[in-house]
Amino acid sequence: MPMTHRQIDVFRALMQAGGVSAAAQALNSSQPTLSRELARMEQQLGYALFERTGGRLRATAAAHSLFEVVQQHYQGLAAVQSRALALAQAEAQPLQVLAQPALAHALVPAVLKRFALEHPEAHVDLTPAEGMSLVEAMAAQRFDVALTEQVQPPPGCESEPLSETAELAVLPAHHPLAQRARLSLTDFGGQPFISLADDDPYRRQIDAAFAAAGVARVLRLQTHSAVAVCALVAAGLGLSIVNPFTARACAGPELVARPLDWTLPFRLTLLRPLQRPRHRLAAPFEAALRATLQEPPQAPRQRRRT
Repeated sequence: MPMTHRQIDVFRALMQAGGVSAAAQALNSSQPTLSRELARMEQQLGYALFERTGGRLRATAAAHSLFEVVQQHYQGLAAVQSRALALAQAEAQPLQVLAQPALAHALVPAVLKRFALEHPEAHVDLTPAEGMSLVEAMAAQRFDVALTEQVQPPPGCESEPLSETAELAVLPAHHPLAQRARLSLTDFGGQPFISLADDDPYRRQIDAAFAAAGVARVLRLQTHSAVAVCALVAAGLGLSIVNPFTARACAGPELVARPLDWTLPFRLTLLRPLQRPRHRLAAPFEAALRATLQEPPQAPRQRRRT
């Protein structure tokens, strides 16, 4: 008949304490109870585990051999408990989301709104980053998912292309060109133009397109942020071209977004770390992301009449 869990606990306490009294105290039991349990255990096994000498117990060779296995059992239980605790702590950790600032402002809020419907108690930590900061953070495996326009994944990451949409023109709602349904490169000739930073890849592509078309713009303002570009446009300081997520998010009474008659694609990419344990909320977040991207773009808000 196999030993019960209680008998294993009693045996281990007796081996470690070296006596019934100390073992009973360790197990919060009584000496008579442990003595009866030991006698019953030896009867079931068919051999003695201890020799009784002067009121003390002396473990037999069989007991020492059995104790090695019992210790392995408890070490295994300790490993299970440690792992369970580590997993519980990991489950409680927020989903770490990294996104380019434009996407953190214009796309992720809609994704999290949908995500929260299914996971209202979820904790999410959203960090905006771009350029080398984003690459280094993902290469260091510090985030669970990342959203970027970069196509090539950083070291230690995999990438999944999500969408490819065209950049949009943004202009003040009161500008004469706002009456047009679509703009061409020549429409920007002689107009104040708000540029992205010199090192921005989209800035370089936009400048190359205007140069190839022989269109000269008035270039006095530039910024690193597409959101800041839209704020400057809404203030009436010029026209610009930005990614479609930011253009639609910022469209309103003071700013309108218009398609262009030439295409500058904006590619959205999902990054996953390969060495970081997969967070249980990563897949639901990605599902909410895909569902949000499949929604038709909302029409820009109309300018209020005064």
